[in-house]
Amino acid sequence: MSGSGQAGAGPRRVLAVRAYQREFEDPIALRAGELLTVGHSGEQFPAWLWVTTGDGKSGWMAARYLERRGDDAAVARRDYDATELTVRAGDELAVLDEEGGWLWCEDARGERGWVPGDHTAPAEKGC
Repeated sequence: MSGSGQAGAGPRRVLAVRAYQREFEDPIALRAGELLTVGHSGEQFPAWLWVTTGDGKSGWMAARYLERRGDDAAVARRDYDATELTVRAGDELAVLDEEGGWLWCEDARGERGWVPGDHTAPAEKGC
């Protein structure tokens, strides 16, 4: 995943203000160049599309990570992991990437995953 774009400052820090429990126990993970079948876009998060991998696993993927090849086909532009991160209110997170209302974060245990941005707030300096 790409960084936050803050040269020398390290990743942006946020605090979870609400708990979030991951929804998908077996998330999709794929490599750049992988062929995908594209389904519908998200109602709440329209920048995300429901995709199905060649091995039949389905999940959400940011539309800009895809190169469309017709109405229902695409190729992944980059490696991608749909793992969601379970957080508790008060957890401090490092934001490593951001896409369509979701943050790719790392927690204090070194675990990484997507967290809804509306479950976070900027961390106070010094956290």
